[in-house]
Amino acid sequence: MPKRICVGLPCYNEKENIEPLYEELKKEFETNLSDYDYVFQFIDNCSTDGTREIIEGICQKDKHVRAIFNAKNFGPDRSASHNFCQMDDCDCAILMSTDFQTPISLIKDFVSEWERGAKIVAAIKNSSDENKLMYKIRGLYYNLIQKFSNIEQIEQFTGFGLYDQSFVSFFKEFKEPIINLRGLVAEYGHDVKFLYFDQPKRKHGKSKSNFYYLFDLAMYNFTSYTKIGLRLATFSGLIISVLSLAIAFVYFILKLLNWNSFSFGVVPIICGVFFLGAMQLIFLGLLGEYIMAINEKMMSRPRVKEEKRINFELEEE
Repeated sequence: MPKRICVGLPCYNEKENIEPLYEELKKEFETNLSDYDYVFQFIDNCSTDGTREIIEGICQKDKHVRAIFNAKNFGPDRSASHNFCQMDDCDCAILMSTDFQTPISLIKDFVSEWERGAKIVAAIKNSSDENKLMYKIRGLYYNLIQKFSNIEQIEQFTGFGLYDQSFVSFFKEFKEPIINLRGLVAEYGHDVKFLYFDQPKRKHGKSKSNFYYLFDLAMYNFTSYTKIGLRLATFSGLIISVLSLAIAFVYFILKLLNWNSFSFGVVPIICGVFFLGAMQLIFLGLLGEYIMAINEKMMSRPRVKEEKRINFELEEE
């Protein structure tokens, strides 16, 4: 019986990309991976542009394609995690995007490395044709996390790659609504093989990852894998306290030596009040980020609510 590969395809408003992506994936498997059984598993995050209708049409004509339609938009991470957990009937799972920024040509290389014994094959970006500034910022962010985390992070890894069924089963043990797949691979992954690629521009449409989403994801990862934020608050408070005592002592000596001519003035007081106020707000916000991350992890709510499934019943027959 041939081994089975499941390709996970999360999407949201990608109507121009779905059909071409399906055709290229099918051609890739029929040409270069004909010895394997396969299934393409879409999960749609409540698209409003006709993406669902296109996926339904593909599912009707090809039983190798199945789909999950979410009842609402639950965010890309929760939707992708839920889709990943539904791939436990395959020998391995491949995660990729539906915007053509994850090259289909790498799939055969993933499978080759997997057959050689790799449990995870992770695709790392060498460069990106998208936003050069954002690519540099991501690199700086990964370096920052790496510097302050006791877990070695994987720079420029987006989750695109192949995962053996053993890792898919392990992933399902985590009940958090949002799971940092990249962090799990860095922390728990073994027999990991890295492949490198140059990320092309998306073929159609525009990215749904706005600044707020990227900032939210960055802070979630930061609070999950570093303690530096809380330590900074502690050490900054200690340093500021020592400096304040030193400045107060200097002012006290100067006042004793020049009692009638030395004036404290209001400028140092105003500057000190504003500085301390700003520091308190910054660290209160950072503490809030840690609390929000803890709250997110502790709530055992479902990742998504499904509206319907297509072609999954064929697997049960």
